[in-house]
Amino acid sequence: MRILIFAPHNDDEVLGAGGTLAKYAKQGHDVIVCEVTSGIDTENIQAEARAAHRVIGIKDTIFLNLPVVELKEYPAKELNRAIQQVVNDIKPDITFIPNKGDLHGDHSEVAKSAMVALRPHINSQLKAIYAYETLSETEWGIPTQDNLFIPNVWNDITDFISVKLEAMRCYKSQLMEFPHPRSLIAIEALSQIRGSTICVKHAECFMLIRGCMPNE
Repeated sequence: MRILIFAPHNDDEVLGAGGTLAKYAKQGHDVIVCEVTSGIDTENIQAEARAAHRVIGIKDTIFLNLPVVELKEYPAKELNRAIQQVVNDIKPDITFIPNKGDLHGDHSEVAKSAMVALRPHINSQLKAIYAYETLSETEWGIPTQDNLFIPNVWNDITDFISVKLEAMRCYKSQLMEFPHPRSLIAIEALSQIRGSTICVKHAECFMLIRGCMPNE
């Protein structure tokens, strides 16, 4: 299968689904990351991203290099076109997108554009779309009814939590000290909390947006 994840910012893919992506890669699936924006220190952050992706086993990384913190002002048709091109090129079987209610506006804009690109009438191969949670974004958003992240799918990543943490260590410019949520301690703690929901040591959880029942 082809697994595609859209990351509004470098490190979102590891925070939200690093263990799941490593698990897919270990199973032999093609995992592709699309990093949508780039910040001021583009060369350094993209080097960190490539290092993290080597740890996870990512097959390919796509950098769109769109302006960070400015996607709300960026022309919607241009954002839609860029993301649509990625979907057309990859033809993913499973896609992960950020939660549209996250605090950072870039997350919402990427989520909306991804849903436009992933419309079912032009993606017959697509089996599922999942929204992921991002520490320091999802839990800090305004908790209105239409913004809430309500997980309904859990993935056991007990065998891959060490890979997720190693990948996050590659993002030296993004890591913070605990009690900041974007710290190794908080990342592991969240995986334990999510794991306890399904009685495993570590898990990541997602919100299924659209999915198809498997064929008999």
